[in-house]
Parts: sequence; C-alpha cells; structure tokens
Amino acid sequence: MLKPLNGRVVIQIEEVEEKTVSGIVLPSAAKEKPQIGKVLAVSDDTEEFKSQLSVGDRVLFEKYAGSEVEYQGESYLIIKESDIVAVVD
Repeated sequence: MLKPLNGRVVIQIEEVEEKTVSGIVLPSAAKEKPQIGKVLAVSDDTEEFKSQLSVGDRVLFEKYAGSEVEYQGESYLIIKESDIVAVVD
C-alpha cells in the first residue's frame, strides 16, 4: 500500500455515473472530475503536523488538487491534507 508523507493523504476517488435529465449516461470524457473520495492512508503525525483525518473518512477536496497515480493496477489521488475542504458524513 502507498504510505503518504509530509501531511499528505491517499484517496480513492469515488466514481459517479452521471446522467442527463433525459437519462443519457455521459461518457467519462464529458464528466467533471469527482471531488469526493475515501481516505485510504494518512501520513504520520509529527511535531509540525497533526492530522485531522482518519482512514475511512469520506472527504471533499479542491477540484485540481493532488497527483493521480497508478499503483498495482488501481488509480489513487495523493493530496495535501490542506487541500481537503470537508469531511462528508
């Protein structure tokens, strides 16, 4: 598993199927990038940084934040915790 460092978080982005009002499913190229994901890993706390997140939290993050990476055939987003704007209940 990926282990984030320096106040970063590993997120698995939620895939949301988007449909128009008339029921047409939009292809992935026409969709906006989802901004909600599940926290899979959080960097360790240090003297300078104390995480506010836990593994399993659903979060809302800035639209163009982070770096998308592929690891063992899966896509993840590695993002600074400061780019996360809310925890979703």
